[in-house]
Amino acid sequence: MAFRSRREKLRSILSGGTCIHPGSVYDAISIRIAEDLGFPLGMFGGSVASLAVLGDPDVTLITLTELAEQMRRMSRASALPVLVDADHGYGNALNVRRTVQELEAAGAAGLTIEDTLLPPAFGETKAQLVSLEEGVGKMKAALDGRSDPTLVIMGRTGAASISSIDDAIRRAKAYEATGVDALFFTGIKSRAELEAVVSATRLPIVLGGAPDELNAIDYLASRRVRIALQGHAPIAAATQAVYEVQKALREGTAPKALKGLPSAELTHRVMREAEVKARSADLLGLKK
Repeated sequence: MAFRSRREKLRSILSGGTCIHPGSVYDAISIRIAEDLGFPLGMFGGSVASLAVLGDPDVTLITLTELAEQMRRMSRASALPVLVDADHGYGNALNVRRTVQELEAAGAAGLTIEDTLLPPAFGETKAQLVSLEEGVGKMKAALDGRSDPTLVIMGRTGAASISSIDDAIRRAKAYEATGVDALFFTGIKSRAELEAVVSATRLPIVLGGAPDELNAIDYLASRRVRIALQGHAPIAAATQAVYEVQKALREGTAPKALKGLPSAELTHRVMREAEVKARSADLLGLKK
């Protein structure tokens, strides 16, 4: 299959003995830069997807169609494997099944399905979880929707910060029993909590944000953590850069006097200009 090698790379990361930091990606440019810099994996987060596609905060407004289309654009632009935050699967278990089908077709190397109640319930200001039974049903549906067995499906829980670490472990063990490939945790607050998770489970672990005491990469690797997220600074930096340039232009700065612009070499590399010129010469008879 066209995307199998990307999925096998992600599986290799999960089965290895090290822990990696993925690059935060959200469009064709960001994924190519991450690939060129040598990141082994890209992470396409739900919050950055909402910001990049809609310009909206992470309040579950983005649709599955929009998420999958953005993933498809990145798959075309780069061969870097991408792990997609598929949120709650955009509905019930049947919606989860379709979410897996769409993201698999769009070229995702893997995806996460979480047990947070999304969108939030009416009148509730605090995050809530779906029942354990519904969470298990969603994991089973995700696995049922997979046609390429190399596609990585991760069971994700935010129970550590919503209910308790004991509940997080209970849910993780139940999701593990469905046959998912890895466990994704958010809200782990200490080494003691991570040690409890490691003792109770057996699958590779992914951490979605953690306090400073959980930033030591060698320690994480020794505790079966294979992927540790570092947030989504690239899109924040890009937003600031666009703001500064637009502001300078609006205030009368001449284009040639702008600061912080990429070199022509970097721009051409990101656009894969040399490859395009070579194809133009071969296919259109243009001079190189």
